Amino acid sequence: METFKNPILPGFYPDPSICRAGEDYYLVTSSFEYFPGVPIFHSKDLVNWRQIGHVLDRPSQLNLENIPCSKGIYAPTIRYCNGVFYMITTFVESQTGERRNFYVTATDPAGAWSEPIWLEDAPGIDPSLFFDEDGKVYFTANRVPPEGQQYAKHMEIYLQELDLESQKLVGPKYSLWDGALKQIHAQEGPHVYRVDGMYYLLIAEGGTGFTHSVTIARSETITGPYEVCKTNPILTHRHLGRQYPIINVGHADMVQTQTGEWWMVCLASRPYGGNFSNLGRETFLVPFVWEKGWPVVNPGKGIIEEEMPRPKLKLHRWSVEPACDHFDGEHLGQQWNFIRTPEEEFHSLNERPGCVTLKTRPETIMEQSSPSFIGRRQQHMNFVARTLLEFKPKSNEEVAGLVLLQSKDFQIRMECTQINDEQVIRLIKREKGEDSTWSVKKITSERIYLKVEAYGQDYNFYYSEKPEEWKVLIENVDGRILSMEADGGFVGTYIGLYTSSNGHQSDNSAYFHYFEYL
Repeated sequence: METFKNPILPGFYPDPSICRAGEDYYLVTSSFEYFPGVPIFHSKDLVNWRQIGHVLDRPSQLNLENIPCSKGIYAPTIRYCNGVFYMITTFVESQTGERRNFYVTATDPAGAWSEPIWLEDAPGIDPSLFFDEDGKVYFTANRVPPEGQQYAKHMEIYLQELDLESQKLVGPKYSLWDGALKQIHAQEGPHVYRVDGMYYLLIAEGGTGFTHSVTIARSETITGPYEVCKTNPILTHRHLGRQYPIINVGHADMVQTQTGEWWMVCLASRPYGGNFSNLGRETFLVPFVWEKGWPVVNPGKGIIEEEMPRPKLKLHRWSVEPACDHFDGEHLGQQWNFIRTPEEEFHSLNERPGCVTLKTRPETIMEQSSPSFIGRRQQHMNFVARTLLEFKPKSNEEVAGLVLLQSKDFQIRMECTQINDEQVIRLIKREKGEDSTWSVKKITSERIYLKVEAYGQDYNFYYSEKPEEWKVLIENVDGRILSMEADGGFVGTYIGLYTSSNGHQSDNSAYFHYFEYL
């Protein structure tokens, strides 16, 4: 029997939502403070996915200025109806946690997508759209129950009609369900489906950590009342213990294939080196069947497995992306992101062909700004990343190099700089907002090769002034500070290229000749 391996999207790809258009499948995930926002993927077989763009790829669509780490874009939903794709999501936009919901549309999922359509009087997070057979469209999200919360983080799912012509919510708000698991908290992530004449409401409960779960209810009418499935939660791993290799399972979406099978995408984490998830929350795939009108996930086991029988769809593999990016295209590859929406143009692929040029600017990756940084997700527990940096610091404040980034307060920086008129390379470990310098080595060349090798939670850093003549900067650095659990946020580790003048004006630049990730 042919199998596939979970996760189907390794690395920081949480809160997956999926839709089918004919024989094509499209999937989106949360992106939080990173720009462009909401990566979108295409598949023919539910197993092999290719990124085709970002839904929110223009500053006019997404202004992330001053957004705190792990705020920004939460839990998108993608849907397809009558030739149009819809993506709806929550924007958490300030220190106060103000939340606003909006949607965008496109006829081609690769873009361009429309400007945001903001919905007024639409409280809560994790919005979703449901297109009913009678042509009506409904919006769902979570909110504090009108009668008040009975316990901490007690929420309910509500529904309201959306008028696509006026682009407004209309009519009354209906309270649908406050979950199956009392006292578990954080009822969120709602999706409505119609199957065999019944309306099904799938939600997440228990928060997005270890107690995460998926529950379901059904009704003969979309506004309820909803009958609770007696086998809830239909999917969770919290009963398997914290040492199980897949934890934090929840926040699911369902899709039926053209062959009649039913599958569920959901988020989960793979901790390693203890209860530490450097890769963040990832996207997993699991089958389910219907028994007496209710879903049974992975019958006989009820859990997500690392290797499972694949869908009965024709296998469709995409061409393999090269491990090395030589920065020789017109645009950065789909894997690259900025921290927040760039406030100015600070990168170039044309200034020096075959390099990505980053301007050395005052902004830093230790503050809530948009620094001169491009980064990609760490997607494997064991990896090697390396680059060739060309950089001549003009002051002690100017730095450039590689960074392993969880947030502005938790990171490991391998940077070239100047100390007392001498060029050096150093490693700085930042934990809870405090920097510690762990190693400093003198260098003589403006061209310096940088490499990081990770074996589980052991991160090893090397440098070279000549090709393949690697020298140890420092080995066996504990990478647990790069985990979600250390920082308390929602994102996974990024590996980035950056430069900064640390608060001072500069006319310098750093040139990165390539970036390789294996």
